[in-house]
Amino acid sequence: MDHALPTIRGRVQAGAPLAAFTWFRVGGPAEWLVRPADADDLVALLAGLPAGMPLTVLGAASNLIIRDGGLPGVALRLGGAFGGVQVEADGILAGAAALDITVAQHAAAAGLAGLEFLSGIPGSIGGAVAMNAGAYAAEVKDVLDWAEVATAEGVRRLDAAGLGFAYRHASLPPCAVVTRARFHARPGDPAAIAARMDGIRAAREATQPTRARTGGSTFKNPPGVRAWELIDAAGCRGLRIGAAQVSEKHCNFLLNTGGATAAELEALGEAVRARVLARSGVALEWEIRRIGVAAPAAPAQAAGPSGAAVTGAKA
Repeated sequence: MDHALPTIRGRVQAGAPLAAFTWFRVGGPAEWLVRPADADDLVALLAGLPAGMPLTVLGAASNLIIRDGGLPGVALRLGGAFGGVQVEADGILAGAAALDITVAQHAAAAGLAGLEFLSGIPGSIGGAVAMNAGAYAAEVKDVLDWAEVATAEGVRRLDAAGLGFAYRHASLPPCAVVTRARFHARPGDPAAIAARMDGIRAAREATQPTRARTGGSTFKNPPGVRAWELIDAAGCRGLRIGAAQVSEKHCNFLLNTGGATAAELEALGEAVRARVLARSGVALEWEIRRIGVAAPAAPAQAAGPSGAAVTGAKA
């Protein structure tokens, strides 16, 4: 490339494979994969990035499709120094790389209630803040005191109001990266907290494909209706393109059944959107992020009976 990255203390890797980081296990390589050593190192990176260079924060990559052509610019992955969890008298302080379920477990062990819902959200705290993640009638905005974000100018602390939370959205400053967050909680009965988390886990395992290569909820719930109900009514349960499939268990989940490409997953999602729109008039909005560039088109080939055509689950 024409411009060099700034020198930092963390790890910088060119042409790094990314598929193994994503829950779907698909996607091309990063032009640069960068793992800063700490928050100061991250600020130095942001301050020294060449103008116009794309920056993508990966997080746990649990709700992400990286396209087959990979990611241009810098793919940022936080770890190590960003993964700490600290229990306080009335809340939890967590690094952006800490998993949501880990934060919930720390709160439960300390007898702090109100954060159980985090155990039902696959991903990391940074991503949860950035998208106002929610489940089981609670959202991050309900429990967040503040979040710290790194920018090229330094680290800033923003309260919940300053983050402009909306449904599955937070208004972060341009090119800002969440580094840690503080959540308030209340004293509770440890047995009741554990029972609530057990119930969440059981509900997820009973209704969602938790052991599959998936990316969580594919589409946002439109006002007043659940996305899965619209998808089911449009006849999309079990729908396939190649090795990508709409889950039979929960039809707002896409699956990589083995060897799927990012292109197949994205095309399947768009096929679902088209069918729902045709039947109900509702345009579903993607909740899963789709980033990167498509792979170059392959030469046209004749497709076999099950080729790349959309098929029904029981066809």
